[in-house]
Parts: sequence; C-alpha cells; structure tokens
Amino acid sequence: MKFGYFANVTNRHDQPFGVLMNEQIALAQYLDTHDWDSVWYTEHHFSYEGFEVVPNPVLMSTWTAAHTKRLRIGQAANIITFWHPLRFAEDIAMLDHMSGGRIEVGVGRGIYGREALQLNKMADTRNPAQNFRIFAEALEVVRRAWSNQYFEFHGEFFNFPDRGFIWDHGMSPKSADYQNMETFELEKLTVVPRTLQQPTPPIHQVVDGHLAIQYAAENNMRAMMWIPPTDALKPRFELYRDKKAAKEQRAVNLGEGVSLVRDMFCAESKAEAKRIGGAGIVDYLRWVCHWRGLDNHRHLGEELPKTENKLDLLSVDFLDERNLLFGTPDEISARIEEMIDVLNLQHLLVWSHFPGIEHEAAMRSVKLFTDEVMPRFKGRVGLHQAAE
Repeated sequence: MKFGYFANVTNRHDQPFGVLMNEQIALAQYLDTHDWDSVWYTEHHFSYEGFEVVPNPVLMSTWTAAHTKRLRIGQAANIITFWHPLRFAEDIAMLDHMSGGRIEVGVGRGIYGREALQLNKMADTRNPAQNFRIFAEALEVVRRAWSNQYFEFHGEFFNFPDRGFIWDHGMSPKSADYQNMETFELEKLTVVPRTLQQPTPPIHQVVDGHLAIQYAAENNMRAMMWIPPTDALKPRFELYRDKKAAKEQRAVNLGEGVSLVRDMFCAESKAEAKRIGGAGIVDYLRWVCHWRGLDNHRHLGEELPKTENKLDLLSVDFLDERNLLFGTPDEISARIEEMIDVLNLQHLLVWSHFPGIEHEAAMRSVKLFTDEVMPRFKGRVGLHQAAE
C-alpha cells in the first residue's frame, strides 16, 4: 500500500506566507525521509478567507522538488480549465526534468465560480458542459505536446498552431515535419522540453460523479476520490474498474489506479483527536460543503433527515462514523483495514493540517501515523483478484 500526504495549505491565523512555505518544506522533508510515497498540492485562488491559499501547485511542487530527494510530488489538482495548455505543458515538463522524473500530474475542472470568472470566463462552472469540453481539449493538447516531437491540435477552443502563420527564418531548418514546404506555413509545434517520463507522467483526475469516473477510466487516467463513506465508494471503485477493463481489454483489479483522500488526525485517544482536530475539519468542510452540500457524505442508500439549513447535520461526530480517520493508531488502522477489505484500497492520501491547526500539532499527528500506522500496511499487496 502507498501513502501520500494531501498538503492543502491553509492560513486561518493570517501568518506571513513565508512561514507557511517553511512549514511546508519541513513537512515535505519529513515525508521524504520517513518512507512516505508522495505529497500533493492543491490549486485555489483569491482565498482571503484562509482555507486554501496556494494558487500555483506547480511552483509549490518545484520548491518541494528542490528540497527533497526521493518523494514523488503531485498536484491535486491543477485546474487546467484555467491554464493555457501549452504553458502548462511546458511548466510540467520543466518540473519533471528538474525533479528527476518524480512528478505526478493531477488535473481537475474547478468548482468555484469566483475563480473561473476571473481566470477563464469560458470555463464558468455554471455551464458544466462547456467547462468539460474545455477540460477535455486542454488535456488532449497537453498529452500531445508531451508525447510527440511535433504535434497539432484543432478543436472548438484551442488551435495549435494558429493557421496561416508563415515561419521562414534562415537559422531554423525547414522541414516537412512541421511546415508546408511550399508556403512555409507552420503546421505543427514542438514543446521544449518534453517530459522526462514518457509518453507522459502519471495523470490523475479528481473525480466525484459517475461521468467523471467513467471519463478517467476510459482516458488512461488514474482517479482520485475524497468524501463518500467506504460503502458508498464501492460502486464508484467498481465503475472505474469495469470501464477501465472494457476500454483496455484486460482484467483490472478493484482499487487499481484509484487514490482516496481521507481527513486524518492521529492521537493517543479518539477524544484527543476530536478535541485538537475536530473544529478544524468541520470548519473546512463547512466551507467546501457550502457548494457541495452533504449528499456525498451519505452511506449507500441512506436518506439524510430534513433540516432547516443544508449543513445543520455537519459535526465531527457526523463525520467520524462516515469518513474520518480520527483516533488512536489502532482505531485508524481498523478503518484502513475496512477500506482494504471493501475497496482493495492501494493508495491512501491523508492530511492533518486543517484550518486553524498549529503546524506542530498537525505534525504530532503525522508522526504518530508514520510510526504506528504506516508500518502495518506498507508493501501490502491488494486482496482482490482482477475482474473476469
């Protein structure tokens, strides 16, 4: 089993940003030297509230790569609907070389309208169909740029190279590989450098609904999930497995290619974990669930009771029996055993740096988890055989 750290950087105490960066490097260096497999950074913008304060996970990954040696470094996720796809392809390719090929690429479509309307109005989340088409085109551009010496793409939103441009420079060798040899019109482009990992680094899509899960499975991407309880996740894991098996015409194990994020606080007792970490995770989910609501927290087949306000049920106890990894090493290990048994879980991402939690307190949780939980699972082979 592999373990990653979901490093969503928060700043509810309005600390100087340099302090946050130094804390993140200290965290990454600890992970790097204590057998963690990966660290993952989020992308959010304009977050003066302090819940999600890193706007550029590629730069954060670069900073981390410079301070670590073996840790794989991912983004959960790059909101590629906000990026120019060629600049994104170049930046990730540079980072892949600078890190020695340690990069995992997470991609997403975005959920906050405040971000989309400032960064790319065409990707407005209130028009999900168009947002998805932009996502799909941007992803295809990036993949072609990484995996081909020369490439072109002409779609609804992106056209590379732009048609009609004449490239006639005495120091640039003329070649039918990328231009019309009669008119010298540029017909293909080259991204320099291409990624060190070929044809591409591993690509993970942050998924929620069934259509996104199916798209990831059918388009050679790994899937990253978060909130639902274990029983509600099983049909989603099965959907990914079945669609991937059908697309690739091979047997696929349940859990293969899927990462799961869980909110974790490890302490000497469950009461202590709730006391230190409870308010922070409830605060964060109150922020996120303002848009999502609580439907994703339901057990399979469960109907939540009607309340006056959609978040009235949200509390640490409501979360604890559904999806938290809060408690002692034994209690957390039992929850992980359940996820392995039901989901054949192979890749778990956790975090303890919830909004308002002091770095030292979060690190005590991380270190206890490292010392007393991870050794029980590291290197374990999945339980379930591939589907027929």
